[in-house]
Amino acid sequence: MTNKIPVKMVMIDLDGTLINTAPDLADSVNIMLERMGRDTWPLDKVSGWIGNGVSRLVKRALTDSMNAEPDSDDYDKGYALFLEAYGENVSAKSRPYDGVVAGLDKLKSAGFRLACVTNKAESFTLPLLADLKLDGYFELVVSGDSLPRKKPDPLPLTYACENFGITPQQGVLIGDSANDVKAAIAAGMPVICVNYGYNQGVDLTTLQTQGVIDSLDILDQHINLLN
Repeated sequence: MTNKIPVKMVMIDLDGTLINTAPDLADSVNIMLERMGRDTWPLDKVSGWIGNGVSRLVKRALTDSMNAEPDSDDYDKGYALFLEAYGENVSAKSRPYDGVVAGLDKLKSAGFRLACVTNKAESFTLPLLADLKLDGYFELVVSGDSLPRKKPDPLPLTYACENFGITPQQGVLIGDSANDVKAAIAAGMPVICVNYGYNQGVDLTTLQTQGVIDSLDILDQHINLLN
């Protein structure tokens, strides 16, 4: 990226961008499956299913398919078991990615206003951020059930912009997936992706982003504070 993007507010995805949540999600999936008398899945398998919310994750674990629908009774039972397991393990193994804390410190020091925008349910999002001591960085947290629609719908992004009194062009979304890119484009907002996380095999350099970076610690090299 040759020219820095002038923005007032930075909104950042959670799973796969701020925090490596796959170990706890995988453990919770497998607790669910064990309690249903089913075979469990390895971490790398579950990691490939993350990114479209808990409901879809449960369905993928039950069907071993990205888009198939399980038996409705199995799904209802599995969903309830997963919620119970994940509630008990939301931050057991999850940790911020390298460079996240340093990057957030730089952004705050430079005067950027920060929001976390995630498809994870609020009942998991808020405890996870608090447990890992990241909650204090964000003026606003928009979870997957905070609004009627979630990413890739642009609503969470436009809602955050309204909250901060800015236009979408005055913000930037930092994410790890095509869902994030789709939401940003629909909102008319710049988007930068990290090259780690849960991209479900999509080459992020082929998408319409304003850049792909390998650490939040260098995000300040790609954006300027808009006064």
